[in-house]
Amino acid sequence: MIKMIDLHAHILFDVDDGPKDKTESLNMLEQAAREGITDIVCTSHAMHPQYHVQYSKVQALVHDLQQLLLQNQIPITLHTGHEVRLNDELLAHLQQKHLHTLAHTNYILLELPSNTIPAYTKEMIRHLKCAGYTPILAHPERNLAIRENPKRLDVLIQEGAFTQITTGSLTGLFGKEVQRLSLALVRANYIHTIGSDTHNVSTRKFCYQEALQYLEKKNEIEMVERLLMNNANVLANKPIMRFELEDLVVKKRWLIF
Repeated sequence: MIKMIDLHAHILFDVDDGPKDKTESLNMLEQAAREGITDIVCTSHAMHPQYHVQYSKVQALVHDLQQLLLQNQIPITLHTGHEVRLNDELLAHLQQKHLHTLAHTNYILLELPSNTIPAYTKEMIRHLKCAGYTPILAHPERNLAIRENPKRLDVLIQEGAFTQITTGSLTGLFGKEVQRLSLALVRANYIHTIGSDTHNVSTRKFCYQEALQYLEKKNEIEMVERLLMNNANVLANKPIMRFELEDLVVKKRWLIF
């Protein structure tokens, strides 16, 4: 059975827009255990306009929460990480060990601005790849420029980036348009990994089981296995499976499929 690994979670307390205290973090971790999640990469914001959680702070809090998990006999392993907002100084910060990759692997979780794809995005992907890093784009389905024209994501994937769908996008948490786009991207092989992007136990919860069940109901059982396997490969620092992109047809921001 493939392990259920969450590669994107704001689980560290009192550092960004995630949980405010240790109790809230513990409640989230208990929820994760009920979902069947065995590993979580703690991806607090870095280089974000509002938040930047220091490298050492991530290390310390992951250690503290792991001890809390042991004390409460919750069978989850935590890993260090960052959700890094795209920035033209990103590579230098990575090389200076100011930013965490995902669980000490060569994979880095990148966040685009909410509304745009900066002009230097392709160049940054190339630089990261040349330096030995593999970028994974967080929640592309929630980026306005991609929602307006999903084919824009094609270029970034061709440059060597991988992508990560948010569980809540598949369940309808961000609205029907995002849900429709998410399913279409999955079906066209534009999505490689999955993450919860959880922030709390109510409005931004894990949604893992619900998201996977949604894909199964849409006859995407093979994709469920592929996403879970790719998540496991990321954690093991192994290559992600990539499949040939299929056509996306876009009309008035709604996908025809």
